[in-house]
Amino acid sequence: MALWISIRAQKDGRRSANASETSAIAAQESVDEARLSRIASERSATVAEQQLADQRHEAAERRAAEEEASRPRADFVIERRSAHIFYLRNKGTGPATGVSLSAREVPYVFEPPSSVDLGRHDAVEFRMAGASGRPVPATLYLTWDGQSEEVAVAVPPP
Repeated sequence: MALWISIRAQKDGRRSANASETSAIAAQESVDEARLSRIASERSATVAEQQLADQRHEAAERRAAEEEASRPRADFVIERRSAHIFYLRNKGTGPATGVSLSAREVPYVFEPPSSVDLGRHDAVEFRMAGASGRPVPATLYLTWDGQSEEVAVAVPPP
C-alpha cells in the first residue's frame, strides 16, 4: 500500500510538474505575443504619425499653392495704336512697379518705357519703328520689380 501511494504520489508529482511546465511555456508564449503586439502597435503608431505629418505637409503645400495662385499678379499685353505707336498695358489683377521693356532684334527705332509703375489696367505709350528695311520685332521682353527674369510679350502685327 505504501508503495502504491508512493507510485501514485510520484505520478501526481510528474503530472503537476508537466502542468507547471506547460503553464510556464504558455506564460512565456503569452509574454512573447504581448511583446510582439506592443512592437506592432508602436510601428502602427509610427506609421500613423508619419501619415499625419505627410497629410499636414501636403495640406500646407496646397494652401501655399492656393495663396500663390490667388495673389494679385501683373500680366502684360502690347497694343498697337498706329504704325509706330504702341501701348504696354497691365491687364493683370495686380499692380507692377519698375516695369522695363527691352528687345533683342535690331535695327529699329525704339523708345521703350523704363522703370514705370503700372496699376491694374493702366497703360504706358511707347514708340517703335523698323529701320534699315527691317520690321519691328515680333516679341519684346519685360522685367519688373519681383520679376527679374525676362517675360516675353508678343507685339501685334500691323
